[in-house]
Amino acid sequence: MDGDFVIGGVFTFHYNIYTVIYQYTTKPESLKCTGSLIIPQLHFSRTMIFALEEINNSTELLPGIKLGYHIYDSCASVPVAVHVAFQLSNGHDPLFYKDDNCSQSGVVTAVVGESGSTPSISISRIIGSFLIPQVSHSASCACLSDKKQFPTFFRTIPSDQFQADALAKLVKHFGWTWIGAVRSDSDYGNYGMASFLAAAQREGICVEYSESFYWTDPQSKIQRVADVIRRSTAKVVVAFMDTTEMRLLLEELAREPIPLRQWIGSEGWITDPELMDFAFCAGAIGVALEQFLIPGLTYFLLDLSPTEVAASSVLTEFWEDAFNCTLTKEAGSHKRLCNGTENMKMLKNSYTELTITNLVYKAVYAIAHAIHNAVCQKTNVTTQCDKHFRLESKQVLSELKKVNFSRNGYPVSFDVNGDPVAFYELVNWQKSESGDIEVVSVGYYDASLPKGQEFRINGGINWLEDDTHVPVSVCSKSCSPGTRKVLQKGKPICCYDCIPCPEGEISNTTDSPNCVQCPREFWPNVERDACFPKPVEFLSFDEVLSVILAALSVTGACLAIITGVIFFCHRTTPVVRANNSELSFLLLFSLTLCFLCSLTFIGAPSEWSCMLRHTAFGITFVLCISCVLGKTLVVLMAFKATLPGSNVMKWFGPPQQRMTVVFLTFIQVLICTVWLVLSPPFPVKNLTTYKEKIILECALGSAVGFWAVLGYIGLLAVFCFVLAVLARKLPDNFNEAKLITFSMLIFCAVWITFIPAYVSSPGKFTVAVEIFAILASSFGLILCVFAPKCFIIIFQPEKNSKRHLMNKN
Repeated sequence: MDGDFVIGGVFTFHYNIYTVIYQYTTKPESLKCTGSLIIPQLHFSRTMIFALEEINNSTELLPGIKLGYHIYDSCASVPVAVHVAFQLSNGHDPLFYKDDNCSQSGVVTAVVGESGSTPSISISRIIGSFLIPQVSHSASCACLSDKKQFPTFFRTIPSDQFQADALAKLVKHFGWTWIGAVRSDSDYGNYGMASFLAAAQREGICVEYSESFYWTDPQSKIQRVADVIRRSTAKVVVAFMDTTEMRLLLEELAREPIPLRQWIGSEGWITDPELMDFAFCAGAIGVALEQFLIPGLTYFLLDLSPTEVAASSVLTEFWEDAFNCTLTKEAGSHKRLCNGTENMKMLKNSYTELTITNLVYKAVYAIAHAIHNAVCQKTNVTTQCDKHFRLESKQVLSELKKVNFSRNGYPVSFDVNGDPVAFYELVNWQKSESGDIEVVSVGYYDASLPKGQEFRINGGINWLEDDTHVPVSVCSKSCSPGTRKVLQKGKPICCYDCIPCPEGEISNTTDSPNCVQCPREFWPNVERDACFPKPVEFLSFDEVLSVILAALSVTGACLAIITGVIFFCHRTTPVVRANNSELSFLLLFSLTLCFLCSLTFIGAPSEWSCMLRHTAFGITFVLCISCVLGKTLVVLMAFKATLPGSNVMKWFGPPQQRMTVVFLTFIQVLICTVWLVLSPPFPVKNLTTYKEKIILECALGSAVGFWAVLGYIGLLAVFCFVLAVLARKLPDNFNEAKLITFSMLIFCAVWITFIPAYVSSPGKFTVAVEIFAILASSFGLILCVFAPKCFIIIFQPEKNSKRHLMNKN
C-alpha cells in the first residue's frame, strides 16, 4: 500500500527457499520462499497493517498523513534478507534526480522487523549504512545492542542479556546447580546461551553439557543431541532455542522413552501452542514476553473478505490452506473452488490463537511517533503536518531515539542501546482438567526494579508429573554444617566431596568452602558446626579424687593431733621424754600443718592460693625435716656424751636444738620470700595440654624458685637420712634412729619418684601427684616415728619405764 511516507516490513512467512539447479545457460531467477505458511508471522504482518490503518484514521497522530507499507518475506534466510534490504534501500521511484547523487524519494523511512536475529543482523548492516532505522519486534540477540555495529537498530523485545539473567536467576532460585544446555545454532541461540552461561557461572551453576544444532542440520546430529540429553545426569535442561529447533528436538526425544527432564525455556518457544502436544514436557517453566490486549485487533484479523484475500498472495495461501479450497481453478488441482461461504469466525485453528503481536504494534507506533515529531508542528489549537515534507530516514532515526509515549496503558521508549525496559512473565506448563497443557503465569522479572527485587515467583508451580515438589538437580548433595567442600579432580566446581572439618575447626553454613578455627578458649561441638567455651578443669572439691585426698589429709591431721594428745597425757613417761619431747611436739605440729597444706592444692586456683600452696608446703616440710634432723642429732650427741671427758651435750642442749630448727626453717622462709617477691606463682589457663579443654592451674612464676624450695627440702632430707643411718646401730631401746632411718627412706623415695611423675602428669593430675607426695611422705614420718611409741604407751605400758628403757632387766 502506497502512502505519503512508506514503512517497510520484513517477516518470516516461510522457512524454506525454492532452490533451482542452474546450468548457467539462463539468468538466475530471484530467490523465492516456499513451504508451509507460518501463522504467527502472518499475525505479525496483519498487526502491522492494523496499526497503520489505525494511525491513518487518527486525528491526533499524523493527522492528514497517510502511511504506506511494503512487506517482504525473508524466509529466515540471510541471502533473501540481504536481497530484501537492498530493495528497501533502493526505493521504487523510477525517476532519477540528476541534481542529487542518489534518489531517495521512494526509500522507506523505517523498517519493522525482522523476526529472527540472524536476518536482522544482515538487514541492519545494509540499511544502517543509509541511516534507515530498523525496529524489530522479535530479534532479541544481545549482540544487536552494540551501537557501534548497529547504530540504527531498535527493538520492542528485550535483549537476550536480560533474558539470560532472568533464566540464570530462575535456575538459582530453585537450587539447580547441575544443568544441561541446548541451543539453536544461530545468532539467537549462540549469543543467548553465551550470555546465560556467563550469568550462570556468576550464580555458581555448572553445566554438564552444552549442545547446539540448526534446523537444516542432518537428522544424525539432532539424534546425537537427544542421546546426550538421555545419558546425562542433570535433571534440568535449559533450552535457548527457536520454535523450529525445539520441535525437531522434542520429536526426536519422543521416539524413545526418556528419563523425565525439567525443561527451562526461553521466550523463543515456551509459549508456542504447537509444542504443548509433547506431554513429557509438562511442568516446563520459562520466561515469556508480556502480552496485552489490542482493542479491535481480533475483529480485524477475522474480518477477511475473499476480495481482500485475492489481492494478497500470502492471504490467498492462508485462505486456501485454512478452508481447503482454491480461489483460482488451476489445472491438476484436487481442491474445490472457494464459493464465498467460507467464514473466518467459524475457523478453529492456530490463526484464531493470538501470539505476541503487541511488540509489532509498539514498533509501528514508535515509528509513527518519530515521523510525527519530524513533520508535524503543534499550534495552540491544532497539529499541522506537512505531507510534502521531504523526510529523510536519518531524521526519523534521530526522533526515534527520543520517543516516549504510552499506548493502551503500556509505555514505549528506548534506552541508549535501542532496547526497551525488560519485563518478562514467568510461565509454567500445567495440565488442565481436560488433560491439555496450558500456559500459566507464575511470576515476573522486571529489570527496572532495584537490584535483588527484579525476580518474583507467586507460587502455584506444577513440576514433573504434576508433582508439587521442586525437582533436585545437583552434581553433589549439599555439604551440611560441620563439613567443607573439596572439589573432585577434573570436574566442575559443583562436583565435590564433603569432608568433615579438622579437629578444632567448624563450618556453620551449608556448602562451606572451608572450615574456620575456633577461638583459643572455644572448642567445636560433636557436629562441628558451632564453637562452645571449653570446659575449665581443675581439681575441685566435688570430684571423687579430691574427696579421697581431702579425707586422707584430714585423717593425717587428726592422727597427728591424737598422737600429740597421747604424748601430752604421758609427757612424764620415759618414752615421751626420751629424745627431747619438745621436738616431738614441734614435729607433730609441723606434720599437722603438712597434712592440712595439701588442702590448699584443691579447688580453683587463685592468685593467693597459688602463692600459699607452694610456700606453705615448702616451709612446713622444712620445719618437719628440721625437727627430725634435731632428734637425730640429739641421739648422736647423747651417745657421744657418755664417753669419759665428753662435754658435747653442753653445746647441743635444748636452746641449741631450737635454734637449729629456727635457723634451718628461716632459710626456707627466705627462699620463699625471694621467690614471691621476684616472680611469684600465679593462676593460668593451660590451653596446650588438652586441645578440647582448659586446665586451670598455678604457673610456677619462677621455676628456679620452685626447684630451690624442693632442693632445699631434699638436701635436708638426705642429710637427715645419712645421720640416721650412722645412728642406726646404737642401742634399740634408747634411741629412734632406726625409725628415723625408715621414715627418711620413705620420704626420699616418695620425692624422688615425685619429680618424673610431676613433670609427666597432665592437667589436674599434676596437682594430685603433688598432694599424694605430701600425704605419702607425711604418713611415712608419723607412722615410722610415732606409731611404735604410741603402741608402747597404750598397749605395752610395762615397757614404758626407765628400767626397761635402760635395758637393766
